[in-house]
Amino acid sequence: MTFLALDIGNTRLKWAQYESAQPGSTLLAQGAEFLENIDKLADSAWSTLSTPQHILGCAVAADAIKRRVQEQMEELWDVSAQWVVASEAEAGMRNGYDHPTRLGPDRWVAMIGAYHRMLSQGGVPRPLVVVMVGTAVTVEAIDAHGKFLGGLILPGHGIMLRALESGTAGLHVPTGEVSLFPTNTSDALTSGGTYAIAGAVERMVQHVRAHCDAEPLCIMTGGAGWKMAPSMSVPFELVDNLIFDGLLAMAASRFAG
Repeated sequence: MTFLALDIGNTRLKWAQYESAQPGSTLLAQGAEFLENIDKLADSAWSTLSTPQHILGCAVAADAIKRRVQEQMEELWDVSAQWVVASEAEAGMRNGYDHPTRLGPDRWVAMIGAYHRMLSQGGVPRPLVVVMVGTAVTVEAIDAHGKFLGGLILPGHGIMLRALESGTAGLHVPTGEVSLFPTNTSDALTSGGTYAIAGAVERMVQHVRAHCDAEPLCIMTGGAGWKMAPSMSVPFELVDNLIFDGLLAMAASRFAG
């Protein structure tokens, strides 16, 4: 009766097996693999897993990557995965995107995870600002009733640096440190990118505060979230596996009974 959750990003596949398809379910096993190594999963990390009853995946990688993963799951367990596509509504959330299905599945799943996390904490429901810091950075706004109001997309640290290097002659420097007043090019680049992201989050918090007339809860996730943590100017909660939280919430409604 186990449930397998998959999060396929631009560089890695992360997976987690749970006792059941319910929020708060016991985590049985988890792992991560760079995309160039995913063909080894069936012979290594997944070879000892019990057969999952249901598999739900969130993938921003190319369809070819999903096929390589799907082939291994069918070979091992003869179980097919469902892959998330954003919709107008699911798991208590409503999608305010102009074209709901064009919203990135990782953004949709993370927002559902954040919304259910907020509800599970009890108290009066609050609006949310959900930040994912990865290859790209997204900053999402959700009202207290679970409606996605809209969001920002901006480049992550690596993309910013590569763009500057490609567009500026002679600019090839190592990653620096975040500083209030950078005095070398490396620190200037790292600080600039970090404060650009922090500023986008701060601006979205201001927008949500004014629109909802309430102080939003800010939740941050993503592989590079820890890099941003010391430089944030607004209170926030850093959550490691928000995508998995969202997949569990979606699985509970999809696979109920």
